[in-house]
Amino acid sequence: MTNETPVQGENQKWWNGLTGYHWFVFAMASMAWLFDCLDQQIFILVRKDALKYLLPPGLDSNQIGAYAAYSTSIFMIGWATGGLIFGSVGDWFGRAKTLTITVLLYSVFTGLSAFSQGWVSFAIFRFITGLGVGGVFGVAVTLVADSLPARSRTGALGTLQALSAVGNISSGLIYMYVSSLVKSETIAASESWKWMFVIGALPAFLCVFLQMKLKEPEAWVKARAEGKITGVKFGSYFALFGDARWRKSALFGMMLCVAGIIGIWGIGFFAPDLVRDVITNNLKEKGVAEELIAAEASKWVAINGILQNIGAFFGMLSFTYIAQKIGRRPTFVIAFLSAMAITIIYFQTFNGVQHVWMSSVMGFFHMSLFAGFAIYLPELFPIRLRSTGTSFCYNVGRYLAATGPVTLGLLQLKLAENAKTPADRIDAFRDACSYMSVVFLIGIIAIAFLPETKGKPLPE
Repeated sequence: MTNETPVQGENQKWWNGLTGYHWFVFAMASMAWLFDCLDQQIFILVRKDALKYLLPPGLDSNQIGAYAAYSTSIFMIGWATGGLIFGSVGDWFGRAKTLTITVLLYSVFTGLSAFSQGWVSFAIFRFITGLGVGGVFGVAVTLVADSLPARSRTGALGTLQALSAVGNISSGLIYMYVSSLVKSETIAASESWKWMFVIGALPAFLCVFLQMKLKEPEAWVKARAEGKITGVKFGSYFALFGDARWRKSALFGMMLCVAGIIGIWGIGFFAPDLVRDVITNNLKEKGVAEELIAAEASKWVAINGILQNIGAFFGMLSFTYIAQKIGRRPTFVIAFLSAMAITIIYFQTFNGVQHVWMSSVMGFFHMSLFAGFAIYLPELFPIRLRSTGTSFCYNVGRYLAATGPVTLGLLQLKLAENAKTPADRIDAFRDACSYMSVVFLIGIIAIAFLPETKGKPLPE
């Protein structure tokens, strides 16, 4: 049942009155997700660099780009599988313990990606990394939702998601530093992507702190003990889909997430490819020496990523604030429409370093949706299914969302069939991304079938 008594104090400063342990839970969950996003962004930044050396020689930029899309889809399938597995594990085994396992998994296999010997091994390592990455979000947000006071939940979860942008920005700074080492010939260009993955393995140390002091939420411990006596199933997909209420939340919640996930992974996170290709083409037209072009383009790719995620940080905080004021559902509608509009504007008009500022605007609207997912999804499910339902919506939808990068890659190749110049190939990529932006409309359809949860307690 759900107690319909409104949550008191939701519009006050969410951090007022938190204990030291509340802050510790928030910090550990935020760091787990922050480093998760750091590893995601490292992959996004270096996937084409890596594949340039892991694939047979002689492939052009579009062919390598297609393999980058395939590797992204494989990663997302691993992500979805990990979400399906560890979301359920988080409900019956415990949020804190499961979070430790998932962080360790994605850290180790991000590091092992540096030792890939070809396309196949690279794809395998990315799939296993995806398993860990997929498990983190659901258990991290449910850990915070179940551990912190109800009045702090919205602000804390929105801030947790906003801090993920810090991980993304850090990856951009690391990429700039590694690129400078390549430019100074301190490390070889063929080795730079390996160093990036090794750095991404460092969050494994976080597991030590998770294991030492992080405890399971009292509400979950009590409910789990009662469940063992009464026979109530925790983390059960039969229970999730056997009840019409939770089934509806799961299916439409998944649709909601699919729109945002395809939007960012099938379109938004390919902005670095556009930036790299446009700036490379511009530099060639200006007669810049070939040996300087790659490093210069890499610098602007990193700057693009940093700006995109600065925008994301403020976009997620803005979504959190607006959702507290006017409700979750209308905020989602505004965010989806804005994301579609900025996608078309960005990919049709970006034409050089003078337009890099636009990356922050696109990041603002694309990633604002993900604060909504962190806030809204735990509010749709009871404690025995909270991690399961949240992970199902956010991660399992990636099975469908994984088609996004592949569709973009195939659409790009189709539109580039008659391309005669680098500029023609870039235009084909612009059009492919613009056509894909209609996916955001799926989110608006989904939210129409989901409840408004503003000011309401979590269902129990």
